[in-house]
Amino acid sequence: MNVQKWHGHAIARAAAVAGCAALVLSLTGTTAQAHPRDPARQVLGDRDGWGSYGTGTTGGAAADAAHVYTVTTWAQFKAALAAGGDAPRIIKVKGVIDAVSEGCDAFAAPGYDFDAYLAAYAPETWGLDTDLSAEPDDSPEGLRRASAAQQDRSIKANIPSDTTIIGVGRGAGFKGASLQIKAVNNVIVRNLTFESPLDCFPQWDPTDGSQGNWNSEYDTAVVYGSTHVWLDHNTFTDGSHPDSAAPTYFGMLYQQHDGELDIVRGADYVTASWNVFSEHDKTILIGNSDSESTAAGDRGKLKVTFHHNLFENLVERAPRVRFGQVDSYNNHFVAGEDYSYSFGVGKESQLVAEHNAFTLPEGVAAGKILKRWNVSPVTADDNYVNGERVDLIAVHNAQIPAETLQPGAGWTPTLRTRVDPPRAVPGIVDHRAGAGRLR
Repeated sequence: MNVQKWHGHAIARAAAVAGCAALVLSLTGTTAQAHPRDPARQVLGDRDGWGSYGTGTTGGAAADAAHVYTVTTWAQFKAALAAGGDAPRIIKVKGVIDAVSEGCDAFAAPGYDFDAYLAAYAPETWGLDTDLSAEPDDSPEGLRRASAAQQDRSIKANIPSDTTIIGVGRGAGFKGASLQIKAVNNVIVRNLTFESPLDCFPQWDPTDGSQGNWNSEYDTAVVYGSTHVWLDHNTFTDGSHPDSAAPTYFGMLYQQHDGELDIVRGADYVTASWNVFSEHDKTILIGNSDSESTAAGDRGKLKVTFHHNLFENLVERAPRVRFGQVDSYNNHFVAGEDYSYSFGVGKESQLVAEHNAFTLPEGVAAGKILKRWNVSPVTADDNYVNGERVDLIAVHNAQIPAETLQPGAGWTPTLRTRVDPPRAVPGIVDHRAGAGRLR
C-alpha cells in the first residue's frame, strides 16, 4: 500500500490505496518486560512531571501480542481502538492517516449550500442582533448543523484507557483527526505529527463581538476528565491550511481551526514533553470556563507539566490556564509577527513558569509574554528573552500597568527530572523536540 509521507511540517501527497478495515497485527510485541527498549512499550519516567504522580503513566506497555496493532487507515485505527475490550493495547501508526480523505463534501447534508448560507445570514440581511440558534432544520443553518454533526461523528476518535498510540519511524501522523481522551485513565501518545482538523462547516454568530464572528469546532487532541496522560515527541501544526490562507466573509476571518490541545473538565496528571506546537492561533487551553458550574469539577485538578516543548509562530494560549497547578519549564517560545501572548493567567490559576527561553522579534516587548485574564498570582523565575535574563512579571507590570500581576503561585514543583540552563534551551529543544526525534 502506498502511504502518505510527512517531511517536517509539509505534507507530500502520494497515491493512497484504501485498505480494508481489518486490523494488521504487529508481530514485534510480546510483553513490556521482553522488549524494554521498544519505544511502544516505554512508560513515563519517575518524577517526570505531573503525569508521573501516584500510579504513573504506562499506557499500553503491558499489552500482549494479540493487542498490538499496526494501522495505516482511519478505519483500521478506529477499529483498533474498539477491539480488545478493556485489555491494554498498543496502536502503531504507519504513514499519514487522513480522517477526511474524501473531502468536506462527503459530510454535507443533502441540500446544504454555502452560498445560500452566506446570502441568508449576511449582516445587511440578517443583522447583528440575533443568533442562529432558533433557525429550523431545513434552513441554511439547520443544514449546516446536520453537516457538522456528520463530520463530528466521523473525525473524532475515542481513546480507551491503558492505550499507547505511537508513530512508526519519522513519517507517521494524522490529518484532520480529533483525538478524544475522554473520561479514561493511563494514555500515551508519542511520535506523531498532527495536522489540525479543519472544521468544514463553521458557524456564523452575528452576536459574537461587535461585528459577529465565525466559530469552529474540533481540537486536535482533547484531554477531558481523564487522568495520567503523557504526550511526548509529537508535532502539532496547521500544516497545509494556515489561518493566513483563510478567506474572510462578512469582514471576518473564516476560522476553521479550534485548539491544538485542550485539557479540561477535571482532567488531571498530564505531562507534555518534547512536543512542537506550531503555526496556530488558540493553541492550548487548560480549564475551559470561569463559570461556577465547571469550577467545582476543576478546583484541585488540572495538574499539568510542560517541559522541553517548542512553541513556534503561535498567536496565543501556550497555555492559557484556569485553576490547576501548571508547571512550565525548559520550553522554547519563538514568536512570530502575529504574536499576542504565551502564558494566559486565568481564574484561580497557579502557574509556575521557570527556566524557559523566549525568542522575540524586533518590536515585540517582553511584557506581552504574560497575559492577565484574572487576578491570580504567578511564579515566573529564571526566564531568558533573546539570551538575556528577564523578570517577566516586572517587565509586564512596567509595560502594562493596568493589568498588574502578583508574584508567587503558592506552590513549588517537585516532579521534575533534568532541568537545563535556560540559555541552553533553544539549542536543546529545537534539535530534539517533535515527531521523528525519539531517542
